[in-house]
Amino acid sequence: MDEQKTVKKTPSRTKTPRAPRKPERMTAPHKLKLLLTVVNRQKAEFYADLLQGFEVNMQMLLSAQGTASTETLQYLGLTDSEKVVIASVIREDRAQEALHVLEEKFRTIKNGKGIAYTVPMSGTIGVAVYQFLCNHRGDRI
Repeated sequence: MDEQKTVKKTPSRTKTPRAPRKPERMTAPHKLKLLLTVVNRQKAEFYADLLQGFEVNMQMLLSAQGTASTETLQYLGLTDSEKVVIASVIREDRAQEALHVLEEKFRTIKNGKGIAYTVPMSGTIGVAVYQFLCNHRGDRI
């Protein structure tokens, strides 16, 4: 006797399109700037401490030497050509205020002259690094 096997076919499932996920509510990331401040060596700690008040979490102090000749320094009433460059990462929304405070301190502090400017940063590598630099504490970005 010949036995016939019947194979039952299951109906093919058609994929139903999924509803798109609703985007999670995210805050806009803060842009970052590199704030470079050049000051006399004996005032470097003062300015580094001042900048920490603007939520600056990363600073690097670099020794530098001014390029003016001793005659020029004497003519301008400057005695010290040893400088420090303070490289700070600051949020863009705090940068303008920090520059105004630095400008005021440059004018009012004895031997506290210096220059300061910012350079925009285009990106960072890693969410944790970004959160540290812009002073986010567990906030979602």
